[in-house]
Amino acid sequence: MLNSKGPIYESTFYVDADRAEEFDAWLAAHCELAEDSRLILACRSFPIANDADGRIGRACQYTLSDDDAVGPFLDGLGTDVEAEAESRFDVLFSSRLLREDHRHDTAPGENPDCMNCGTRLRGQYCGTCGQKARGRMIRLWELISDAFGDIFELDSRLWRTLVPLLFRPGKLTADYLAGRRARFMPPFRTYLVLSLLFFVVAFFDPRTDFAFLFEPPPETDLATQEADDRDTAQEILDELEENGVIAGDKLPPKAAQEIADANAKLKAFNIQVNQDHTDEDECTVDSEDLASLPDWFKKRLTPERLQHVCERIQAPDGENALLENLLDNVPAALIILLPIMGLVLLILYPLSRHYYVEHLLFFVHFHAFFFLLLTIQILLSRLGAAVAALETPMDIAVAAGSLYLPVYLFMAMRRVYGQGRIVTFLKYIALVVAYFFGFGVTMLGALAIAAFSV
Repeated sequence: MLNSKGPIYESTFYVDADRAEEFDAWLAAHCELAEDSRLILACRSFPIANDADGRIGRACQYTLSDDDAVGPFLDGLGTDVEAEAESRFDVLFSSRLLREDHRHDTAPGENPDCMNCGTRLRGQYCGTCGQKARGRMIRLWELISDAFGDIFELDSRLWRTLVPLLFRPGKLTADYLAGRRARFMPPFRTYLVLSLLFFVVAFFDPRTDFAFLFEPPPETDLATQEADDRDTAQEILDELEENGVIAGDKLPPKAAQEIADANAKLKAFNIQVNQDHTDEDECTVDSEDLASLPDWFKKRLTPERLQHVCERIQAPDGENALLENLLDNVPAALIILLPIMGLVLLILYPLSRHYYVEHLLFFVHFHAFFFLLLTIQILLSRLGAAVAALETPMDIAVAAGSLYLPVYLFMAMRRVYGQGRIVTFLKYIALVVAYFFGFGVTMLGALAIAAFSV
């Protein structure tokens, strides 16, 4: 049963630190006036955690008389207070409607505070950290709901993040910088989820990684295969004999001599190639080749170590091991690329009044979009390969996605930094050049680490 009191309307404000004292006085005076209203039983204000930008957090809770008071309150006092706070103190605010629920009340003698942050509980949720006021017993269904709720709820933060990320370039970054953050997934979580999804879709093959779950392909009968090969060879010989190319099972003398000469030349060529390109010659490293390197490199990249790495790569399965190590290093290389590109944006926009971390955020969202687009393209390509009728439409969609990528970057720069098309285009060219250079350097570093890890 619900308490006899009506619902609780809560407004949350974030104000600049230098105006916090003035705002507290205004909010306290407002609460005293609000309690004179017949719609409000009680009003209280209290501090909450500051936001990520250092703004001071304050909350104001109104206990309304009953459910019928919600509409008039929102049409009158509730809207007027938030509008005045925004215009007078330039605050960021949000609001929600709560209810006190005695089904989750704490028994006498037990701790009536939030188990997460220690704040006095009022209602179903903590007014400071938002944790639900419930007992310690957690049901299995709650664990499953917490794990997959964002996937299956159409109005969840996941879908509210993916749609603008894919179709509205720069919106997530612009909204995050403007303080509108609660409705979206955190930027780095979005990046990690989409990058993991991409690498699973691109490189995970269940028939290879879980081969024991699948039946092995039927083995070919060797005797049957040899018989088929003999039949095929005999058919070719019969056809050549009918056309007068050969007589019976013998070649004409001139043709036989030409074939013998060709075989001799091919054998001599193979011997010469093997003599000119032996494994020892390919892996020989001369110390003079490293003379131009800095001392720090020469102490680590010795000729003996480089030759040893070369021999391991040329060993059987060495190239496969190198490729696997490189793929393992690509995610780390892309993460290293992020702060490099954030620095490039800081140089390109020195007067934008954005901090370095805010430039970094731009590329976190762009890389998240990049992974999402690549994942969609891979799935479309596989769909086209599986269904012949969809091959052409899927190829067109994949090509359109590739053309959309550079357009997306330009539009995102325009939305976030707000400069004109010509200026943005010039900075766009510089950013693309810097990106390819940084990408090449990080990939070379990943390749070098992969080679020494073989």
